[in-house]
Amino acid sequence: MKYCSDKPYPPIEVEGTNLEYAKILLEDYAGAGGEDTAIHRYFYQSLVTDEISKMLEGISRVEMHHLEILGTLIWKLGYTPAFYTVDSNIECVIPWTSKYVDYSCDLETILLEDITKEMYAIKRYEKHIMEIDDCYIKRILERIIEDEKIHIECLQKAYHEYCGKICE
Repeated sequence: MKYCSDKPYPPIEVEGTNLEYAKILLEDYAGAGGEDTAIHRYFYQSLVTDEISKMLEGISRVEMHHLEILGTLIWKLGYTPAFYTVDSNIECVIPWTSKYVDYSCDLETILLEDITKEMYAIKRYEKHIMEIDDCYIKRILERIIEDEKIHIECLQKAYHEYCGKICE
């Protein structure tokens, strides 16, 4: 089973230093719904599920690649890729926390949560594409979205197979 698009990722480039764009990407990097949280969530879930453990490990690896790409972008934009987000309204640092990880053990709950989180990630990336005026970053975020859509397909297929229902 494949967990990412066959399309290559664009080069990891930026048009120039931009701390505001870096702060936006920190949400994708280490926010509550960001890639770091997804990695931890999928890894945890792979430990507590037998049926879909390998799939969750595979998706987690793709999310790790996304984390690496985003961290590199943040660095190239002139900011340190740390595991926190920044509330730009008050310049407050919000550290990543393991409280962001859903520790459910029920397979149906896990799959529904993961599908919801992937859909939210796509909406967040689309929002950031609109906020960031850098053609290189936009192309990278669009490519990441392709992977997230494949994750949804995999999770929906698993939901149908193991929970006996059609998930929309």
